[in-house]
This record gives sequence, C-alpha cells and structure tokens, in this order.
Amino acid sequence: MYNNSIRTVVFPLLLAAGVVAGAALGLYAGRHSGVPQAFLPQERADSKLLQTLSLIENKYVDPVPMDSLAEHVIPLLVGELDPHSVYIPAAEMAVMNESLEGEFDGIGVVFNMATDTVIVLNVIAQGPSDKVGVRAGDRIIEIDDSLVAGRKIPQNDIVRRLRGPRGTTVRLGLERQRIPELVEVEVVRGAIPIKSIESAFRIEGSIGYIKLGQFARTTAVEMRRALALLRAEGVDRLIFDLRGNAGGFLDQAIAVANEFLHKGQLIVYTEDRNKEQLREYADGTGTAQEMEVAVLIDEGSASSSEILAGALQDNDRGTIVGRRSFGKGLVQQQVPYPDGSALRLTTARYYTPTGRSIQKPYTIGRDADYEEELWNRYRNNEFFSADSIRFADSLRFVTPGGKVVYGGGGIMPDFFVPADTTDVTDYFVEVAGRNILYRYTIEYADRHRDALNAVETVAQLKELLDSDKTLVNNFIRYAALKGVEPQYAEIARSRRLIEAQLRAYIGRNTKLEDTGFYANIYPVDKVIGRAIEILNDKQTDD
Repeated sequence: MYNNSIRTVVFPLLLAAGVVAGAALGLYAGRHSGVPQAFLPQERADSKLLQTLSLIENKYVDPVPMDSLAEHVIPLLVGELDPHSVYIPAAEMAVMNESLEGEFDGIGVVFNMATDTVIVLNVIAQGPSDKVGVRAGDRIIEIDDSLVAGRKIPQNDIVRRLRGPRGTTVRLGLERQRIPELVEVEVVRGAIPIKSIESAFRIEGSIGYIKLGQFARTTAVEMRRALALLRAEGVDRLIFDLRGNAGGFLDQAIAVANEFLHKGQLIVYTEDRNKEQLREYADGTGTAQEMEVAVLIDEGSASSSEILAGALQDNDRGTIVGRRSFGKGLVQQQVPYPDGSALRLTTARYYTPTGRSIQKPYTIGRDADYEEELWNRYRNNEFFSADSIRFADSLRFVTPGGKVVYGGGGIMPDFFVPADTTDVTDYFVEVAGRNILYRYTIEYADRHRDALNAVETVAQLKELLDSDKTLVNNFIRYAALKGVEPQYAEIARSRRLIEAQLRAYIGRNTKLEDTGFYANIYPVDKVIGRAIEILNDKQTDD
C-alpha cells in the first residue's frame, strides 16, 4: 500500500516537473536558437504546472535535482503524443545525427568482427589509414597498446576506440599475412565521408541501379553525380532502390524528386494544425526528367522515401515496385535545448501531390500497438499477397494519368512483389544463421587477397568469380567441418541463393564495397527482376 501511494502521489508531480522543466528549456532554446517563439510553449502565471514545480523546489522535504528529473520525465510526457515525437538526450544526439551529417572523424576503414578479431574489409581511398599503409585483410590486434583481439569486446567499443577528434593519433598493431611480427602504424584521425548512396552501377543493358540507404546532407549531390556516371555508361533507364530506407532530411528527398519531375509538378505538401500548407514544386532543372524509373520500396521504406515514391507515383512519373511502405507521414521540428539535447516534435503532416496522407493510423499513447503493425501485416499475409491488403474507398485518389492510388498508410506499389522464401531451406538458414556462410567469405578473401585487391570494376569482379567453378562445393565442405552436414536435396534447392550470397560477400571485400555486393545479389532478388521486366516492357511499348 505504501509503495502504491507513493507512486500515485509522486508520479504526477514528477510529470508536472518534467513538463515545466521542458517548457523552460524550450523557451530558453527559442530565444537563443532561432526557433520561432510561436512554436514554443508559453508561460502562464496561473499555470498549475508552474505552481507544482515551485512547490517541489521550495517545499519538498529533500532537495530535488530538477535537471535529472527532467531527463526521466520528459520522455514519458512525449511518449503520450504520437509515435514519432521524441526527446533525444544530449549523449545520444551526436550518434543520431552522425549518419545524416555526411561525415565523421575516424581512421577510414570498414571492418567486421565475425571471429572476435577486427578484420579490415576495406580501406577508404586517400583516407587516414590508407595514407599509412593499412591494407584490406589486416587484423587489428592492438589499439593504443591494448590487446583487443580474442577478448569478446563489443563492436561498439571498438568503434569508440578507433574514432576520435580530428587530428588526434591512434596506434594500431596489425597482424598481416606472411609477416611474422605485428605491423605497427600510427593513424592520424581525419574526416571520413559517409555515403548515402550505397551502390550505383549499370545492371543490365541500358538499365542502371542506384541503392540509396538514407537521405543525408549530401544525398542530392551524390545522386546527381551517380546519375551523371550512369548516363556516361549509356544508362537511360533506372532502378532506384529505396527498400529499407527509413528517411532522413526532407529537403534532400525534395531535391532528389526534383531530378525526375518536370517544372511546376507538385512534389509534396505539409499541413499544420491551423490548416496552413507549405507546398514544394519541381523547378525544371532536374537531370533525369526523361529517364524511365522504377522505384523499389518495402515495409522498411519510410518518411522521406515515401515522399519521393509518392511524388513520382502521383505525377505518373515512376513505377513503384515491391511491397507497401511503412507509413510515416508526420513532420517533426527539432527544438534544441541548451544542454545539447533536443525535442523532435510533430508539427504537421505530409501529403502526396494527389492529397494522400502517408501516415498510417495510430492511437495516442499506444506505441506498442503501432510498433506491432508490421508484425500484424505479416500475420495477415500482406507480405505475400496483395489481395490481403484492404483500402477504404474514402481513401481513393486518382493521378492525372488516371491511375488509382490509395492513402491511409504508406505507399502501395503499382506492382506488388511478394516476399520470396522459395529457396530458403533449413540448410540455408543454418549456414547463414550460424554465420558460417559469411565467415567462409572472409577466409576466401584472405586466400585470394591479391586478386581481389586488383579488382576495379564490376566486370572484373564477375570474371574473377566466374573463374572459380568450385566455390559452392568448397563451401559445402567447409560448412561440414563447422558442424553442418550436407543436405543435398536442400542444397540443390538453395544453391542459387547460396552462390549469390557467397559472391556478394566476397564482392564486398573488394574496392567496389557495396557495389560488389549488389552486383552479385540481384540475380536472386525477385523485386529487382520484376523491375527489369517492367522497364524492358516499357521500352518495347515505346
């Protein structure tokens, strides 16, 4: 009874204190950060919350650290709003923003710890590690005189040790093939670019492929550069892969949409609580206005990805292929606080050019239900059948070209491609799930390091991998040594999938990085295959 009474009395006070503390911080942020005053909470002399705060500060039996209290209570308060308003503590802000800002300070290597040892997969050209001779295939055994190999150190801890302020130095002890002693190097940390475009290459004939992982500060610039390089290779049709892209900066999504749309076409508009709208239109400067494009989406495509897909779909400018997108159509405005934390508060909704709301339904305060929505799609068979997806007639819209589209939650593709589990057998699940398949590719890369380091193009990679006629059979023997006995009927069924994964992971161990991966995985990707068919059919029709 005592504990329940304490909870009943104290929790509302904590909540009130958090509200007022947040309001006070917000007002301070508004005066010193350029945030419009009208957006921020206003003080009221007769506010019950201010009165409660004053009582706690002046009358409560013990001193109360209000800053600490706010850190606990503000997330509870924001949690009673929509699913996308969020409070971000100062300690998390840098990590959350890093991937979107376009660069970080580090040593410039891509690594993996599949065997409890830091294995350098790739070295960023002209980066800090490249300049001191770090090579792909090196094992990082020591960092600043501390042993890190074989100690089960979490990967995040390794990242923290390797990264640091620009201009600082980190010493590495490297194990290198055919060198008996550790190779010691000192790396001066520098600015390392983060690519939002993971891959761009000519996939087949005059069809290009671009995989966009997120909408970061540099996305529009990267996109224009990738389009120019593809056009130089004779590409005039494009597969634009937004699967798994959870969004990012809205202005970058608008800029990318502008590359494909004609002057005056509406890209997106937002509407706030006062029904005031902000509309964004294409300016006619896009470099791909005549390029045929197929946009790939799935349930992991959200926010800015949905804005882009919706803009192309509603303007009859692109064909959407895949599965229904996530359904995040709420606009957040970030309000910084003086301590480095921030509040991302929903202030408006996104709408596609035809007037569709992207946001899927939610109930305030029921975040758990919202988070389970994708699982419910799976249980309702929506990943495997378009007929399982229902839209209300009231959410029916028509594009200028006469195509029927629906609002009410995400973007429904023009061509639905179900999730494909045809080649997934128990054998494949075991070798992939136990990381045996991936570890084999690491050892393969070690044995063929010189040949892989010489690869400069997708064509060269294909030629090298095609020359190995025993890749899958050697892997099967390797898996058996690791405790997975061959199941030949299942191997026959999964063989194409196994071979594609082996080639893809080996390809990622070259200078091509993710392009080496996607250039080898696409033959078993049914969504990409359908997009190729659609683009080829359009060319035939033309």
